[in-house]
Amino acid sequence: MIVLGDQLDPDLSALDDFDPERDVVWMAENETEANHVWCHKKRLVLFFAAMRHYRVALEDRGLAVDYHALTADRRHDSGNDFDQILTAAIRRLKPHRLVMTECGDHRVREVLETCARNNNLNLQVRPDRHFYCDLDAFDAWADERQSLVLEDFYRAMRREHGVLMAGDKPRGDAWNFDKSNRESFGRGGPSDLPHVRQFRPDEITRDVIDMVDARYTEHPGDTDGFDLPVTHDEARTALRDFVDHRLANFGAYQDALWTNLQFGYHSRLSAALNLHLISPRACVDAAVAAYDNGDAPINSVEGFVRQILGWREFVRGVYWREMPGYIRRNALRAQLPVPKAYWDGETDMACVRDAMRNVLDNGYAHHIQRLMVLGLFALNAGVHPRAFHDWHMAMYLDAVDWVSLPNALGMSQFGDGGILGTKPYCASGNYINKMSNYCKNCRFDYRKATGENACPVTTLYWDFLDRNLDQFAHNRRMVFQVKNLEKKRDDPELMNAIRDDARALRRQIKQQDYL
Repeated sequence: MIVLGDQLDPDLSALDDFDPERDVVWMAENETEANHVWCHKKRLVLFFAAMRHYRVALEDRGLAVDYHALTADRRHDSGNDFDQILTAAIRRLKPHRLVMTECGDHRVREVLETCARNNNLNLQVRPDRHFYCDLDAFDAWADERQSLVLEDFYRAMRREHGVLMAGDKPRGDAWNFDKSNRESFGRGGPSDLPHVRQFRPDEITRDVIDMVDARYTEHPGDTDGFDLPVTHDEARTALRDFVDHRLANFGAYQDALWTNLQFGYHSRLSAALNLHLISPRACVDAAVAAYDNGDAPINSVEGFVRQILGWREFVRGVYWREMPGYIRRNALRAQLPVPKAYWDGETDMACVRDAMRNVLDNGYAHHIQRLMVLGLFALNAGVHPRAFHDWHMAMYLDAVDWVSLPNALGMSQFGDGGILGTKPYCASGNYINKMSNYCKNCRFDYRKATGENACPVTTLYWDFLDRNLDQFAHNRRMVFQVKNLEKKRDDPELMNAIRDDARALRRQIKQQDYL
């Protein structure tokens, strides 16, 4: 039975008919998965520590586990990737067949399928019960539609699973409460933010930290202060902490930004969810119970439920429906590399600098920091969507291919041309100013598109619209932005100055210069 690092579910379908007398669970830490993107050190610690704890939990249940662990000394490796390590295990254990649960990475699935064929073994792939919506059901839903709209899917899921429903009607008399969930912190900023539960590394996790520090010295980030849940018990504790202390204010302030804000009222559960350390049903049920008990308002609970029951399930369906071609999509023909600041955090742009501090320190940024700061600047500049996805996979602790690729390449960079979202999430520095205090502490002026103090986000925003106008001219959701661009074009001198400044900024990014 093959168990991958993002399948750490005690109820994993691959283990359904496990026979202790004849079966073995196979798990492998491997060099390729640590290096195919330049992984943040805390991401490596999270995956390997969670895997090693899962191994112990399986052995405590009486299951035999054949486990390939990395050490500080690469000479102890029995191979670099799944194919090499699994082939060595097949020769040693001589199995009659291989069994696994649907994995979260198309590339890994192909590697395992090829390995099975090369060793003349049948590979049985079982559904992943972790998710609400299986892949066949998503395809059946999608086949009936000309375009895939999250809201339609989300409502169907609410009805099917009876979540926040009163008969056929949504509780609170609305399907979503977006208008109540866009508060900023105001001039005074956030006050009395609740503490986020931390988990002290035990001996197993400390061994992983020592190994990562010794073996991956050149990787970004560091292991200092690693405090994430790596077991099922810890993940359940993290869920209770969120529901008890942050859920009530999550809705209103889920989009808010502020200097040095790390987690705010967000759950910080995405990494545990994506490794299957906790189930989406447990998260949804706990949030709905809080609403039933009067401990959290409907806008917060519905907003949290939508992220899990709606968006998370939706992007998984899109990923498997569109792969393998999806990863090669580049609808806007963007070609720039990821900016140097996205690796080291060194930039004069206050918004990018602050968001990157959180990424480098914690391997984390909440969805607006990802989409409307780091994603926004990359989109406006014209970063290649595959390069942005690879960076996203490298730097975020919760990144797994099925969830990262649609979010990074599709939603953030519009590389899929509108499969996931009907418009690009482009904006000027004015949006960042409204939602944060960044612009007050920045040497650039968010209102200026040209000149020495012009905001790079604003300059590149107008250039983005200008160079992609043919793509957006007939997009009904872009009418307002296109009209504003046309007003800018009425002043050829101003527009030429914007283009010149944008070219200079793009040249700096291409040359990996400080920005």
